Amino acid sequence: MHDHSLLHQLRSRLAHQLDPVLYSGRGMSPLNIAIALVILAGILLAIIQTEPNISKGHEHWFRYTELALGSLFLLEYLARLWTCIENDSIKSRWQHFFSFFALADLLAILVAFSLYLGNGGVILRLVLLIRVVRLARLGRFSTALECIAEAIRSRTYELLVSGIFGLIILLFAATCLYLVEGDIQPEAFGSIPRATWWAVATLTTVGYGDVYPITVLGRVLAGITAVTGICMIAVPTGILASAFSDAIKEAKEKHRRLPKVLDKEI
Repeated sequence: MHDHSLLHQLRSRLAHQLDPVLYSGRGMSPLNIAIALVILAGILLAIIQTEPNISKGHEHWFRYTELALGSLFLLEYLARLWTCIENDSIKSRWQHFFSFFALADLLAILVAFSLYLGNGGVILRLVLLIRVVRLARLGRFSTALECIAEAIRSRTYELLVSGIFGLIILLFAATCLYLVEGDIQPEAFGSIPRATWWAVATLTTVGYGDVYPITVLGRVLAGITAVTGICMIAVPTGILASAFSDAIKEAKEKHRRLPKVLDKEI
């Protein structure tokens, strides 16, 4: 019975270090900071491996490093699976196992061991960058992602309306340049689909410069399109900024109301 109590205390302490919802301190827990550094090291390793001048002749070193990182990730994965039930919002370990972040963790681990066994290719090495997703679950990063998702959900209608409005402007601009410049520059504006590439680059204010109107009327329309693009981008940006601010305030209020269960249990 005493051993069971010690085991429960150990699981509770570990859960409060791994789960940002349970952690009552400011920022990220020390354990999650260490995990984040290991993840960043793994990402850097995956990037370096794509440079032949560095990786050539050091394949064994990279494989052993991948094995070490994979082992650490596997240990963390099992620890999260063991402690996840300390979070009241998780009913069972199966619920945690089939969650998005848990599946992302498992995929990263499988890819790491697959590369060690010599089955790696360019695609598998790029999949290693899924470790970036793992950073999102640490500390207050997970809260920020939840706030972004909540902001998008709460403003779905407004974003949909602005998206439709933007699509209308896009097609209108492409049609106008097709009518004005289609005969003069058939390669660039000879059809509405061809002119759409210019409209996308102009409305998004990217302006590659590979396609541009040469007539006076075409340039006037291009100027109007560019200015409209700035306004069009500002609309969803303002909508999301307001919604994200509201979601952050709500998340902070929710965090303040969380009971300090760690002090009660230990």
